[in-house]
Amino acid sequence: MNRADTGAQAPLLEVRDSPLHGLGVFAVRRIPRGTRVIEYLGERVSHTEADRRYDHDGAGDNHTFLFILDSHTVIDAGVDGNEARFVNHSCEPNCESVIESQRVYIDAIRTIEPGEELSYDYQLQREADDPPDIDAVFACRCGLERCRGSMLWPPPRAPRPQGRRGRRR
Repeated sequence: MNRADTGAQAPLLEVRDSPLHGLGVFAVRRIPRGTRVIEYLGERVSHTEADRRYDHDGAGDNHTFLFILDSHTVIDAGVDGNEARFVNHSCEPNCESVIESQRVYIDAIRTIEPGEELSYDYQLQREADDPPDIDAVFACRCGLERCRGSMLWPPPRAPRPQGRRGRRR
């Protein structure tokens, strides 16, 4: 696998305004498929601590820099985080998140050209107690043809067609 941190080369990434959401991470130079682009850094905390920190934001606020590492640990990139916290979601991403040895990396799954925004599929897990408007709270803004409309996984169920109900004879 290629590595992004190759010493004295020009920067690989820059953070700037994104058409998807707030700030985004953009390629400054070509990033070949298979490149380990960046590590997702931040303070490692328990799930309880992550909930405590952001519980006051309410169910309608989806803007945190939390990455669930495992059943015990969450990375809070809002504390000691780096540029990786600004990689936005897309339903057709050019990167993926990879967890190895209790660390999270963002790897390129296809070649990314200069000026292109980096993205990965967040695949945020649905919970049994999610409010009915959860897909609106976590709406996807990628705008791609195959957008599923939500950052949540699995995708929302399509409404059943309202057909005519007839009697069986």
